[in-house]
Parts: sequence; structure tokens; C-alpha cells
Amino acid sequence: MPMDLRALVAPDHTAVVTSEVQHGVVGEMSALPELAAAAAATVVPNTARVCRAAREAQAAVVHCIYGRRPDGRGGNHNARLFGALLKAPVQVEAGSKAATLMPALGPEPSDFVLSRMHGLNPMAGTDLDAVLRNLGVSTIVVTGVSVNVAITNLVMDAVNLGYQAVLVRDAVAGVPQDYADSIIVNTLSLLATVTTTDALVAAWS
Repeated sequence: MPMDLRALVAPDHTAVVTSEVQHGVVGEMSALPELAAAAAATVVPNTARVCRAAREAQAAVVHCIYGRRPDGRGGNHNARLFGALLKAPVQVEAGSKAATLMPALGPEPSDFVLSRMHGLNPMAGTDLDAVLRNLGVSTIVVTGVSVNVAITNLVMDAVNLGYQAVLVRDAVAGVPQDYADSIIVNTLSLLATVTTTDALVAAWS
């Protein structure tokens, strides 16, 4: 039986979580230009729409960004991904423009901004779980990048921790596109309720 989206994302128990929608990941100074190109037309504007609708409905909005220390200490070095990022032309360092939110998303005064310097997704690298529980959240609306790693990890961690996960299909991206689509269809759709920006905004209207 299909899930009732309006009940699932009722504002009193729902938070939008944005993942790495920041200058150094999806912006003009991205260390991952292929991902930034994939995200430019959909992820940034659609995530901004989702955030605006959430605020109007009085659901929580939590932005999760990544920013490493300049010396790299405390961050991961145990996967090829981390080594590749260290060699990227743009270093996403905490406090730099690369580690700041894309302006279309705010942040607004009511939003939360959590930064991490390690791990593969914000649930593992920030106080996200504690903040959500303190807000009384049981449903997480997942947006941002990338389906390749962080988004998939975030959905899995959310489900493991007992949250309902809602994935906004046109507000996430990965590369290549057909691979990201395959992950959504064959894996994430088994774990999360997959929806669209229009359907989510309508549920909150």
C-alpha cells in the first residue's frame, strides 16, 4: 500500500536535510566539476524550493556541509576517495568559501548548519542524529549530493537509526546519471520513499 506522503512528511516530525550543497561541491569552484554540472540544473534550485516550502510549513531545515582542516588532521585517509580529494585543485577547507552553503539555500535564521570534517555522510560525521532527535524528528527528507556516496550512506544510516527516509529524486544527483538512476531504482527505493520536488511542495501546501 503506497505511503501517504502528506502524513509521512507532516511538519511537526519532519526535517529537510541537505547534503553538501556548497560552493566547493556543486558550485562554480567545485572540486568535482562533473558532479557540479550534473547538480546545477536540478539539485540547487529544487533543494532551494524544498527548503522554502519546509520553512513555510514550519518543518525543520538542516544543512550539512563538509570542510576539512588545512592540515588534514582528523579527517579520513582510508579510502581512495579521500586521497583524490586531497589532490583536487580546490581544497574544501572549513571556513573557506568552498565550505559555505550555496546562497539559494540560505541559510535562514531558523535553519541549522552542521559541518563535518570526516566520514562519508553527515549522520556519521556531525551531531545530526542528536539534533534531529531533540527536534522530535522521525522523517528525514534527503536532498543534495552525491547519490554515489553521501546520499546513499545517509539514507542507509537514517534507516538503521529508525528514521523514515524520503528521497527527493530531482533534488539529488550523482555521476554518471544512469548510474545514479540505477542506485535510486534498485537500492534507495527499497529503503526510502522516493518523491519529487513538486509532490513534496504540494504535500506541504
